[in-house]
Amino acid sequence: MAKYPRIREQHVAVFGESGSGKTVLVSSFFGPTQEGSYKNDLWDLVADDTGQGNRLYQNYLGMRDNATAPMATRFANTTYYFSLKLRGADLDAAKKRPFDVLRLAWHDYPGDWFQDEPSSDEERNRRTDTFRSLLKSDVALLLVDGQKLLDYEGQEERYLKSVLGNFRQNLLRLKDDLLSGEGRLVEFPRIWILSLSKADLLPDMDVHAFRDLVILKAAEEIESLRTTLQQLIDTPDALAIGEDFMLLSSAKFQLASNAGAPVEIDLTRRVGVDLVLPVASLLPLERRVQWQSRLTIPMKVLDSLADGAELLAAGLTGGKFVLLEKALARLPKTGKASKVAARVVPILAEAVELAGPKLREMNEQARAQHDYLRATLTQLKLDLEQGVADNVMRKAK
Repeated sequence: MAKYPRIREQHVAVFGESGSGKTVLVSSFFGPTQEGSYKNDLWDLVADDTGQGNRLYQNYLGMRDNATAPMATRFANTTYYFSLKLRGADLDAAKKRPFDVLRLAWHDYPGDWFQDEPSSDEERNRRTDTFRSLLKSDVALLLVDGQKLLDYEGQEERYLKSVLGNFRQNLLRLKDDLLSGEGRLVEFPRIWILSLSKADLLPDMDVHAFRDLVILKAAEEIESLRTTLQQLIDTPDALAIGEDFMLLSSAKFQLASNAGAPVEIDLTRRVGVDLVLPVASLLPLERRVQWQSRLTIPMKVLDSLADGAELLAAGLTGGKFVLLEKALARLPKTGKASKVAARVVPILAEAVELAGPKLREMNEQARAQHDYLRATLTQLKLDLEQGVADNVMRKAK
């Protein structure tokens, strides 16, 4: 018998220089879900590590009640595990769904490692091991600091070339160690989203203006970074960087006129933070369908690309779970995608193509039927669709 609860785990890696807002971002992601006034009829968000959860909530309360930003974390690599636990305890209904808990592993890569050379072989090894730990991520967020863009107004290329170049150099330092095993990596983040952190500081900049600025000022650096990433991975064409963009603002910071310390932090004025979960869970499914339609991708790469895509698609499409299970059971373990695999693709495509009124109708139907998994996944897809409509998210075409 299957063990309950069954967990579907998605990974996201967050990269950004020291001070770019990574700790504020993860605190703002988790904190609001712990307030007594928080309302959600579909799921509860739980920190798997109670101590981590308390520290993040403490950070959030410090911002909310005392206008105090969290202390900067230096050289600390942390992975946060959040479980999205579905409402409804009907075991018979639960047995019909492909999984019961959606877990998000949030990898926070130390910002100082962007800028500083390793001081010893031990530190170099620690950086390599840390990077390996986040290779399960399908999605990586590469933060562009909105404050730095303001500081370099009119000369934004100086900052953009620096942040992209530093990250590329960091990868080059790790390259030999990462490839010292079996060669090019099969499991690796394939979707790199350039994300404007502290977007509240640039209120007139929507995601399209942000994208235009980055391309105008740093197109060559993006291409150099793409080339470096491609050198690390099997099937290098299955990679997106410089194609997806998003805005992120954890709060509206009101600064004193004579200093940098905030006098008020409005945590209700967030931008893009609620898109992290939809992006981490559903964007890889969408990209897998797009790539599989135009690329020849080895089965070993498909298995790692958008890990769990089949189960997410089954959760979205509801009644196709049994059909999908039977098709997956017949898939070969090695080799290229087969005729059997082709039977799975239409189900994945159907899940990806859900949009607009049809998606909203499915969400309403799932809620009425107390199908909490399908209601949750369709709601996440609606949230992602709304983020695009609101010019907060720009996805690759």
